[in-house]
Amino acid sequence: MAELDEQLTTQTPAVDYGDDNIIHLDDMEHIRRRPGMYIGKLGDGSHSDDGIYVLIKESIDNSIDEFRMGEGKVIEVDVHDGRVRVRDYGRGIPLGKLVEVVSMLNTGGKYDSKAFKKSVGLNGVGTKAVNALSSYFCVQSFRDGKTRRAEFAKGKLTSDTGVQDYKGPEKRGTIIEFVPDDCKSLFENYKFRDDYIEELLRNYAYLNTGLTLVYNGQKYTSKNGLLDLLQENMTVEPLYPIIHIVGEDIEIALTHTDQNGDEYYSFVNGQHTIQGGTHQAAYREAIGRTIKEFFNKNQDLADIRNGVVGAIAINVEEPVFESQTKVKLGSKDMSPTGGISVNKFVNDFVGLQLDNYLHKNPQTVEIMLQKIQESEKERKAIAGVTKAAKERAKKNLVNNPKLRDCQIHLNDPKPVKSAKDSDDDLRLESCIFITEGLSASGSITKSRDVRTQAVFSLRGKPLNCYGLTKQVVYENEEFNCLQSALNIEDGLDELRYNKVIIATDADVDGMHIRLLMLTFFLQFFPDLVKKGHVYILQTPLFRVKDKTQIRYCYSEEERLAAIEAIKNPEITRFKGLGEISPDEFKGFIGKGIRLDQVGLRKDDAVNELLAYYMGKNTTERQNFIIDNLRIEEDAVEDQTEE
Repeated sequence: MAELDEQLTTQTPAVDYGDDNIIHLDDMEHIRRRPGMYIGKLGDGSHSDDGIYVLIKESIDNSIDEFRMGEGKVIEVDVHDGRVRVRDYGRGIPLGKLVEVVSMLNTGGKYDSKAFKKSVGLNGVGTKAVNALSSYFCVQSFRDGKTRRAEFAKGKLTSDTGVQDYKGPEKRGTIIEFVPDDCKSLFENYKFRDDYIEELLRNYAYLNTGLTLVYNGQKYTSKNGLLDLLQENMTVEPLYPIIHIVGEDIEIALTHTDQNGDEYYSFVNGQHTIQGGTHQAAYREAIGRTIKEFFNKNQDLADIRNGVVGAIAINVEEPVFESQTKVKLGSKDMSPTGGISVNKFVNDFVGLQLDNYLHKNPQTVEIMLQKIQESEKERKAIAGVTKAAKERAKKNLVNNPKLRDCQIHLNDPKPVKSAKDSDDDLRLESCIFITEGLSASGSITKSRDVRTQAVFSLRGKPLNCYGLTKQVVYENEEFNCLQSALNIEDGLDELRYNKVIIATDADVDGMHIRLLMLTFFLQFFPDLVKKGHVYILQTPLFRVKDKTQIRYCYSEEERLAAIEAIKNPEITRFKGLGEISPDEFKGFIGKGIRLDQVGLRKDDAVNELLAYYMGKNTTERQNFIIDNLRIEEDAVEDQTEE
């Protein structure tokens, strides 16, 4: 006790805390101070989940809600030089409350279920966040021959025309224009990517048949909803025609393919729930149970679901999401008053409608049964290997010499908030670096953030698994340990890391290892890539410095620019990650981390590319190498001098 008393009396005295320390932030200032609470991560636009795309989505959501209420069949989105314009032809924001609707939190028409039913934006935040986080924001509404226009800068009102008579060509609807704030604390050096915006608009079209979205003059529309979504997104051919069923407040589509595992696209009130939630879990369960009961055989659910690609969209009154970015549904009931659970609603619909479909389509049933039997045969063939591998993986997860784990994981049951100046959910920051060799992993391990960054060390070049069965995942200790570390054997529902980052040297061997790892994921866990969880770490190739400054260069162009800017530069070429000191590495895997997200689209012809580059050494590939061989001029000159 005496020692404890001494420790207490020698502690550093607390900083004075009084009335002057109590600060009140207005709505707009709070959003700017805590942007993570409202739009998730910030970013510069290089990734699909960066905040500038959330700003576009929040602006469009209001227009989508208008369409879902039967108002306005066209939404125009224009993006030029970092400036965004969203125009709908709905009812228009009520003019008397125009300023409040876009600048005061917890203000909007969607709290009134008579005006908006089964809407996405029920929390009164969306356009307010767009306003606060934009250097320029403008809203104009047209209603009943009148209009009002208001302009803002960083959430502060700069101009308001008030309600005016209007006799121009615009009859009704709302126009929102904004420029994301490119200040250092928000969207520094941001740039919009067309492919990310186009994907967003395509999803809106699939979920809202009859709606036309126009992006920079290009029209997006869908006649068949989720059927179109699967047809246009599947990278493998379906084994039988896609089953497509539409009901009140629910739409489903599914088929079997030859790929490993099952994958799902899920939506709530038009919102793409990338991380799933209660509706997706119920759908997955209902598919397995319904098909099992239809065949009335002792089939394993894993065999039934193997190869399934499905999509579900439901409408829920006042949905509850696990975060402001609405990527995972948390609602357990279809409405705030209860009545029926999401799980029962989905199970009852799928159980009845899918069962009816199977009774009416014997050809589909025959193909489906054959696929299930093939999956069962493959599973039983490796049952012994699988059991031993799982037991080994459990031991390795506790004491895995290849894994340096982190403290916070994506599948943690509750959000983990940052204690610093951001309210981001740290689960979304969880990542695992897959490195080549111990030297590279050593540098990352010493400089990583132990809360959210894990490291997995490869022993060397992994096995080329192209064309092999999933048995190799269990027989190969390295693959089995990685599968266990990621926790993806039974799907992505319990994925432990939001980002799986391949971190290899920028040389030929490093590129080969990168390709081998991508082959592994595409062969056995394609959904991991499709859901945007796989990344490539960019590391600097050069360090250019003098006594006053240091520049790290990721390309030859950056190196030349640095040499021109620095007098008498000292240039270092990094040959491998292990050569970069831990102190330097902190900057490359910290706030300034550069990642390339690995995408997968239907027109990427993945199977053909893998067969060409990773299949047996074909004559075509040999001829390609011979035709493209070139001898560097410097090497020829050196030989001539000798």
